[in-house]
Amino acid sequence: MRASRLVSLLLLLQTKGRMTAQALADELEVSVRTIYRDVESLHAAGVPLYGDAGPSGGYQLLDGYRTRLTGLTEQEAESLFLAGLPGAAADLGLGDAVSAAQLKLMAALPSSMRDRASRMAERFHLDAPAWYYEAEPAPFLGLVADAVWRSRLLEVSYRRWRAPEEVTRVLRPLGLVLKAGRWYLVALGSSRISTYRVSQIQAATVLEESFERPSGFDLAAHWAASLEDFQARQFTGEAVIRLSRRGFESFPSNVVPAVARAAEESAVDDDGWVRVTIPIESIGHATGMLLRMGGEVEVLAPDELRSHVAEVVRRLASLYLP
Repeated sequence: MRASRLVSLLLLLQTKGRMTAQALADELEVSVRTIYRDVESLHAAGVPLYGDAGPSGGYQLLDGYRTRLTGLTEQEAESLFLAGLPGAAADLGLGDAVSAAQLKLMAALPSSMRDRASRMAERFHLDAPAWYYEAEPAPFLGLVADAVWRSRLLEVSYRRWRAPEEVTRVLRPLGLVLKAGRWYLVALGSSRISTYRVSQIQAATVLEESFERPSGFDLAAHWAASLEDFQARQFTGEAVIRLSRRGFESFPSNVVPAVARAAEESAVDDDGWVRVTIPIESIGHATGMLLRMGGEVEVLAPDELRSHVAEVVRRLASLYLP
């Protein structure tokens, strides 16, 4: 365990450059005291590692020092064949490069590990897109990826949901995210960082001007925070409904997880039915969601939602009943 941690510490310094003892401790999930001991062990082993004190200090390898760590464990070799998404690589124009890299890795592995890695590739397949959704055409994905990689300004014509529907923007592209089979561009506009669906880009031009990325920007952390903010803003109200026992059991398969959790946490018995309080996005959206449940659900509040459901049911009755 300690040997693995020493290797990880060395690789962190090799890839990230100077790091404080606290930063290393956070990455490796150990105490700062443990980092001090590990650094002493690396010193004793002849690793050219030095540290500077002060606010801008930290540990650093001598310039030009590179490790020659070529060994892989069986689990590490196997995991490399699950680490990438072939479809995503192909979308970005890297399909051949990924195949070539995997071929070279396979050739370099000992025969026993090669067999295990082959079995992993044969038995597991990653399919990113969600059910019931076709792959979205994103003709400008390669061009956008090039702008992201080279930190070049990107001029786009973008179709959005609110008026004016088509707008032109000059963006500082910071990263691409693949979510449920759809590509999203995270970019800095004139004043703030926003998310753009790549399939909605109608035209794009990579400009010659480059830009400086915001200091400390972390794409994964920003994306996680954006999702949390979206979910917080997604629901604008609450509804109280009654579900039959059968309806309560099938409710989670008809709604998003946040609504299903709220129903489960608020459930109380109501004369053989189950009364729950759930968050809703809007009256119209909630109407469509609840009508999927048919006669297994009754809206109790708010009155506006109950009236809207009743009106839709009346229109349906006029269409189908003699």
